[in-house]
Amino acid sequence: MNDWPEGWTDNDRGGNRYGQGSDSDRPEGARVMPHVQRRPAPPQQRPAPPRQRQPEPPQYAGGYNDSAGYDSGYNTGHVYGGGQGNGHGGGDGRGEGGYPQGRPAPDWRRRIKIGALSLVVVVLAVSIGTYFWADSKLKREVDLSKVIERPESGDGTNYLIVGSDSRAGMTDEDKKRLHTGSAEGKRTDSMMILHDGSNGPTLISLPRDSNVEIPSFKGSDSGKLYPGRGRFTKLNAAYAEDGPELLVRTVEFNTGLHIDHYVEIGFGGFAQIVDAIGGVELDIPKAFKDKNSGADFQAGKQTLNGEQSLAFVRTRYAFAGSDLDRTKNQQKFLAALASQTATPSTILNPFKLYPTMGAGLDTLIVDKDMSLWSLSQMFFAMKGVTGGDGTSMNMPISGSTGGNLVWDKAKVKQLVEQLNNDEKVTVSSN
Repeated sequence: MNDWPEGWTDNDRGGNRYGQGSDSDRPEGARVMPHVQRRPAPPQQRPAPPRQRQPEPPQYAGGYNDSAGYDSGYNTGHVYGGGQGNGHGGGDGRGEGGYPQGRPAPDWRRRIKIGALSLVVVVLAVSIGTYFWADSKLKREVDLSKVIERPESGDGTNYLIVGSDSRAGMTDEDKKRLHTGSAEGKRTDSMMILHDGSNGPTLISLPRDSNVEIPSFKGSDSGKLYPGRGRFTKLNAAYAEDGPELLVRTVEFNTGLHIDHYVEIGFGGFAQIVDAIGGVELDIPKAFKDKNSGADFQAGKQTLNGEQSLAFVRTRYAFAGSDLDRTKNQQKFLAALASQTATPSTILNPFKLYPTMGAGLDTLIVDKDMSLWSLSQMFFAMKGVTGGDGTSMNMPISGSTGGNLVWDKAKVKQLVEQLNNDEKVTVSSN
């Protein structure tokens, strides 16, 4: 007996049947069999006259028909298979942007801000640490408050820069290599006034053989007052007699220019700074040789190491102008040293910066009021000497006493007035 609705046959289920008992040669598919609602069999009736067969309703895998409605055979659980996954079954568990569902995409703007802030904090910490480290290495040994009868301060800042022949800290081998000899104590080998003002820096060399008057002064150690006696001698004798304080007093008395800061460096420290930056390039216009300083230079561009640099700035017997020619070489070298040190390749390279600062600061002697900031200002002013607004010159000379150089008083007075008023220097050293 056929259990299907009237007029339906087995073949009316939509073609070949799958599942148990299927006679098809195709493999049985993995699907849920449709749920078919059974109807009670109609009562036995007399055969009805033939009627036109109605169109078959569309067949769906879920068993849809007009009378029974839609029944998929599935409950309302998960759907498996294609499409974006949701963390179950066939999906890859990723949400919008390709990141795992449930984890928000990273906020790159916030990360960049945090990274930049961290970098700023690190740079500040290193900078502050470097400042205090360098500041602690300064030897503040010169007390300018002991200098008496000082002239009034003018505009700008005046530094007295002294190169001494101190051999402190040098071994016998160093003294021999640098041709310094073994004299006890220390004397000034070079003296310069650096004026830093609004019209550009001015560097003025004071020849060590300058004929100057030693004024009244107070002993730097004893505190005893020594009256002036109208005694004239070489400028470097003032340093030898009572050190930096008397040298400052003598320079101020003979020029009328107020000295704001004092900076001194010895032979050993000078050579160490040059070696720390990898040498200084100079263009030497004419070859010269001097057995006293150890100088032996050919003409042309060349890079000088610490030993050669010290010989270059100390040589005077090889020149016709003796000390006056030497001061010109000293100015040229110091400007080149400052220019080649204050570069990004040195300042931004800790492997170069720290050895350079260490070599210089270990041997620098400054006044008690000198700050690291003031020292850096002096350094950059020195670099600007060779710039468009910079000026370098010797103290104007009018003649000599036979062994000592006599300053031109009229030119010195005009020069000091221009420096005090922070005006452009027009005075020449000739």
